[in-house]
Amino acid sequence: MNRNRRIFIIVFIVFTAIVAFLAIDMASRTTAPWNRKKQLERALPAPSADAPPIDTLDLDTTGIR
Repeated sequence: MNRNRRIFIIVFIVFTAIVAFLAIDMASRTTAPWNRKKQLERALPAPSADAPPIDTLDLDTTGIR
């Protein structure tokens, strides 16, 4: 095997490993479309019946009171 072919094979294997690692990393950070509703319910649970109502008009977003 000549030197150029060996370098090509090594670079190809390293590149493929990096792309595979990035694909697995991105896949672990995303949610499948059929699981999105479950994820939303975990992140923003529905208010319970005994919880007091939230007055959103009283929310101060300017910090100038």
